[in-house]
Amino acid sequence: MATELIEHKLALLPGLPGCYMMKDINGKIIYVGKAKNLKNRVRSYFKSSHTGKTERLVSEIRDFETIVTSTDKEAFLLEITLIQKHQPYYNIRLKRGTGYPYIKITNERDPMMKITGKIEKDGAYYFGPYPNVYAAEETMRFLQKVYPLRRCPGHLGRPCLYYHMGQCLGACFKEVPEAEYAQQIEKIKKFLNGNVAHIKKELSEKMQQAAAEMKFERAAELRDQIQYIEQTVEKQKIISNDHTSRDLFNFYYDRGYISIQVFFIRQARLMKREKKIAPIINDPVEEFTTFILQFYNRKNNLPPKEILVPKSVDIANIESLVGVPMRTPQRGEKRELMALAKKNAKLVLDEKFRLMELDESKTIGAQDEIFAALSLPKGHVIEAFDHSHIMGQDPVSAMVMFVDGRPEKNMYRKYKLKGEVEHQNGADEASNTREVIRRRYTRLLKEHADLPDLILMDGGEIEMLAARDVLENELNLNIPLAGMVKNDKHKTAALLFGDDAHIHEVPLDHKSQGFYLLQRIQDEVHRFVITFHRKTHSRNSLSSQLETIKGVGPKTRTKLLKTFGSLNKIKTASVADIQAVGVSKTTAQMIKLSLNTAVKS
Repeated sequence: MATELIEHKLALLPGLPGCYMMKDINGKIIYVGKAKNLKNRVRSYFKSSHTGKTERLVSEIRDFETIVTSTDKEAFLLEITLIQKHQPYYNIRLKRGTGYPYIKITNERDPMMKITGKIEKDGAYYFGPYPNVYAAEETMRFLQKVYPLRRCPGHLGRPCLYYHMGQCLGACFKEVPEAEYAQQIEKIKKFLNGNVAHIKKELSEKMQQAAAEMKFERAAELRDQIQYIEQTVEKQKIISNDHTSRDLFNFYYDRGYISIQVFFIRQARLMKREKKIAPIINDPVEEFTTFILQFYNRKNNLPPKEILVPKSVDIANIESLVGVPMRTPQRGEKRELMALAKKNAKLVLDEKFRLMELDESKTIGAQDEIFAALSLPKGHVIEAFDHSHIMGQDPVSAMVMFVDGRPEKNMYRKYKLKGEVEHQNGADEASNTREVIRRRYTRLLKEHADLPDLILMDGGEIEMLAARDVLENELNLNIPLAGMVKNDKHKTAALLFGDDAHIHEVPLDHKSQGFYLLQRIQDEVHRFVITFHRKTHSRNSLSSQLETIKGVGPKTRTKLLKTFGSLNKIKTASVADIQAVGVSKTTAQMIKLSLNTAVKS
């Protein structure tokens, strides 16, 4: 049911195109949408009945903002910009870069081939994307043998090893005509565009000639190259005969979830598939359209020559925004491929539903139990902290993040604690807590990043009071905070909550999914901080032993630590291995002698 504030704002909505941003109780943007008519679209959230994810979204909305645009096309562009900026929880979100490797032919006097994941406007030729780095490297190695360009730094004054192997045109010791490079590049482009018949015929003729001249090693090498073409290129089914690079999109929608499949057609063959499953709020065709626009708005994404989409999509609108011709296949293998993409999308979504039935209560449901036990509105992000030290030495902290009951490991953070001025002893838990909380949330505020919905401290009242002191009195933040307490067997025993005057144990059924999730969070943050502390303590112990050796300064210690990583590895290393780090033979001998003497004593 809409609040008084929302009802007032609904009455003022214009019947114009634009974008809207839904906000939760903390003012965080949780959904961004676009509309041809803002008044009708936004009102529909609060004046109609909903199910699934839309129902959950509406239950969390406490405010909204709108931005009017001149046209529907402008609303499309603004929506993508806002999604990428705010990364709202309820939108389909894509990573900023594709991460796919490309083969690049550089734009310079003596061009060379290389693998890159970064697309630049530098006049170079880019081919891809490839399924993985291995596939790209294998293809490039093959081309370097058959159609070499430059492999060496160039201008060495003498022929390089690659030149003697026939894998460099000789820029190392002579000026290679530009026409010769152009001829090779043209052959490479034909091959990478799927025209392999000519090169296969050429290699077969060379193999027969080498065999006739009894150059059997060369003949075997050429045979392997032919087999590479047969096994990696010709083995794949030909999708088209015009060698046009294409991306094909299709989707399947059911029970509030959309499943999207992307097929990459390169070299006239299906090179790679990508899939995405997400619960959605609006019409599936609209969400699908937004996905395509986000897809091509990412960095390091080289658009194809043509995009294939199902007939339900507004081709004209997307085509003008993406800048790539789009069409819907009407017949032939491309139409069959479109149907295959939809079939795959359905199979993936059906599997997702089966897993969700098993997993829902253990993740989102479990997290909802924790928030309900604390009498908090539903949230999605929990951050948990723990400390570790040995008698106050080498104090460290760590933070783990759980989103909807699942660990978000790429968001985990480690902290080497410096210790506050008034508390130099690393065993001071309150001091450690204040430092890590200050560092974590000062940074989030500076970066204008999203704050968590709940903070969990591994420990009791001391940690809770210290954390709240920093959050409220230094940073002016009001993030809900609770404590995770363990029993004498070091197992999760209780959840603490409350203000400074009255911190109490929260009733949470020890057999509930919510309690199991609490245990998992506490175990995970403890595991993470202990692992980090062991590594830190080991490196510090090694560093302190190296400090006593004459001739080993800070730079040398850093090199040794980086190269060997542990004391045992330095002890077992030879003098020559230690010298390779960049120290003199005398110093290397001194290191070996000192460490081995220390062990015996």
